[in-house]
Amino acid sequence: MTATSPAPEPDASTKGRTKIILFLTIFIAMLGLSVLFPIIGPLGRQLGLTPAQIGWFSTSYSLMQFIFSPIWGNRSEHHGRRPTLLMGLVGFSVSFGLFGLFAQLGMNGGLALGTLFALLVGTRIIGGIFSSATLPTAQAMMADISSEDDRAASMGLIGAAFGLGVVFGPAIGGLLSGISLVAPVYFSAGLGLFTAALAYFMVPETRHPGQTRTATVDRRSLLSRGGIPLFLAASALTTLASVGMEQTISFYVQDVMKLDPGETAKTVGKMLAIFGILAALVQGGAIRPLSKKLPPTPLILVGLVIMAAGMFLLPQMATYWPITAALALIGVGSAILSPTLSAALSLSVGKDGQGAVAGLNSSALALGRMVGPLLGTNLYQHVGHGAPYLASGSILAALFVVMLIARPKVLPQPSAA
Repeated sequence: MTATSPAPEPDASTKGRTKIILFLTIFIAMLGLSVLFPIIGPLGRQLGLTPAQIGWFSTSYSLMQFIFSPIWGNRSEHHGRRPTLLMGLVGFSVSFGLFGLFAQLGMNGGLALGTLFALLVGTRIIGGIFSSATLPTAQAMMADISSEDDRAASMGLIGAAFGLGVVFGPAIGGLLSGISLVAPVYFSAGLGLFTAALAYFMVPETRHPGQTRTATVDRRSLLSRGGIPLFLAASALTTLASVGMEQTISFYVQDVMKLDPGETAKTVGKMLAIFGILAALVQGGAIRPLSKKLPPTPLILVGLVIMAAGMFLLPQMATYWPITAALALIGVGSAILSPTLSAALSLSVGKDGQGAVAGLNSSALALGRMVGPLLGTNLYQHVGHGAPYLASGSILAALFVVMLIARPKVLPQPSAA
């Protein structure tokens, strides 16, 4: 009779199947996004756009994620997770299909440059709005069907799906660029629809409207607690540095190796695949034993040193393997930093603050993804080819000094009674 009665507890087999489908959902969605990494630079140049204009593609996408993530999160609480997830996946797919269509028209001379740029940014805005529903909703669904003892492993499954998508996406994008530079874009659109169909038929609702909520913590109160502010700043700045590199590496490779757009996409796809594989190996193999032996702050310092070294080395390199080696250092450093910062933030609050601190970290990451592309592409266009990497290395080095002096401690908080 009442509409607020909790949903029946799913059995173990249903939970296991749902976790697998959620893993595949995030993997495919991330794969669909990361196939664009090696082609977005050469495609933009072929359309006649400048590096700074191309930077707006990622900045507008991330800005919408920053604005709409909490809106979708609130919607999933009140209207159910499943429709929110499906809406996000379909919107993601439609935005990529439109991006590919407008890019193709631009390559064929069917649109004026100013109109083309506005339409492409518009599709990225749409993509950012809807994609911001996907990852947080999948994480919330995973939390809904996980016990407290199983929570860390379940969240690790989402992280693994995210990481594997980043590993395979650039390689696939590089291969598909042999067909055309817009082929990876259409591939992403098709993957989005496939994932939506998979979720529609196989993912059950995990939270019904009116279901009882656990106590929550005010996010603003966390900003004055222990090392949380510095950990959040580190998340934002390391993301800024990493994304600034990702947005400009195709320009750098094309310019220093004197490649045409198609060769650039294939070469950068291979480089980023190696980058992703090494990062995945570190996250999957080395981080767990290291995190058991060392507290978060020393690991963060190690990650900053390795990532900064890669950034400073990158502009000194001009051929395939030296550039790839510098990228490998950046990948290893970021693979140490990302899970360690997430763990430091999670360990700094009790169980009732997990959602709040995760939301703050998502905002910090989104800020880094917004600023990084604009900073990197403008430095590349107006200062020099090595400027984005020297700037990122300097930011990481400065952050290392601050962390070394401050030595932020993880201060776990008791859960609400």
